[in-house]
Amino acid sequence: MAMKALLLENIHPAAVELLESRGLEVELRSASMSESELVEALPGVDLLGIRSNTKLTRRALEAASDLEAIGCFCIGTNQVDLAGATERGVAVFNAPYSNTRSVVELVIGEIIALARRLTEKTLKMHDGVWDKSARGSYEVRGRTLGIVGYGNIGTQLSNLAESMGMRVVFFDTADRPAHGNARRMRSLEELLEVADVVSLHVDGRPGNAGFFGAEQFEAMKPGAMFINASRGMVVDDVALRDHLLSGHLAGAAIDVFPVEPKAQGDPFESVLRGLDNVILTPHVGGSTQEAQEEIGWFVAGKLAGFALEGSTALSVNLPTVAAPPPSSGQRLGFLHENVPGVLAKVNALLAEEGDNVTGQLLSTRDGLGYVVTDATQPLSPGSLDRLRDDEHCLWVRTW
Repeated sequence: MAMKALLLENIHPAAVELLESRGLEVELRSASMSESELVEALPGVDLLGIRSNTKLTRRALEAASDLEAIGCFCIGTNQVDLAGATERGVAVFNAPYSNTRSVVELVIGEIIALARRLTEKTLKMHDGVWDKSARGSYEVRGRTLGIVGYGNIGTQLSNLAESMGMRVVFFDTADRPAHGNARRMRSLEELLEVADVVSLHVDGRPGNAGFFGAEQFEAMKPGAMFINASRGMVVDDVALRDHLLSGHLAGAAIDVFPVEPKAQGDPFESVLRGLDNVILTPHVGGSTQEAQEEIGWFVAGKLAGFALEGSTALSVNLPTVAAPPPSSGQRLGFLHENVPGVLAKVNALLAEEGDNVTGQLLSTRDGLGYVVTDATQPLSPGSLDRLRDDEHCLWVRTW
């Protein structure tokens, strides 16, 4: 019987094509699912594909008795209870690099649009008002861009902004090398003092909730602009509105929100609605055809590689074993608690049962270990039964 993949939230057809080409049965749905809907839908599902709106809770995972892997067809994985998935030996994959260029191009466009007050100009034109004034409009050349979070997106934004003549400063809690002429700031406060534009590119870990609020907006330069294309929960939108209305900030562009509609066409509410110096976009930083196709292909490939070959390459929660496709014989995957002596026990057991090993890979991560073993012939039932009965075993699979 073919393995079943359930893909939610309009995941790109490239994912469907790849999974079906590998022999999997695929069900594609356009909307996200609630916790109760997931509890009902997940039994019998081997692989689940989601984007950012589907929240995979512990209760949903407990109902997913057949689930082997989750693919987050986006950058973040904070919508998944990673601890719950790991406890059940469910692999989680994402696409940390695939939409980088799309997000960067959106931010560049927003910087220019805000600097030239294009939102205000176009609204007046649609109202029949001809306002050719240069008041409040500036070139971005020579302005200072402050990038908060200097990872994949932050560094590429740094490169493009500098190529347009902007000065770039950045702050990151990790030790990141500077690109081009970008300058590292020793603190967020130091960055806010000098930046004409502040762009956030931090992740969605719980500790970042409320990261940027009234205190940080107050520390920004008068007339500065603010962009958030990272996570909605990291910014206090009420404080942002206050500083826009007071005139302290010249404008903002926001692509992510603390609460976002679940489905296409649902009502959108935000305290930032109605401000003519604010660009609001519906979480479309990575929503280009190029990015979505790349994400679909990339994550589906990781799901198929795990389900059909046992590879955990780039998994965010299981030990990483980048196993090549098996060429002959049989492959064994053994996920276990990370305690001393397991590998020796596995090899002794296989030898006792007369199984001939041709290759083996082991990796550990936190409390788990993962062994991939290739053998010349199908492993004996005795070997598999003894491994499943081991007190440290989470699961045993063969390919």
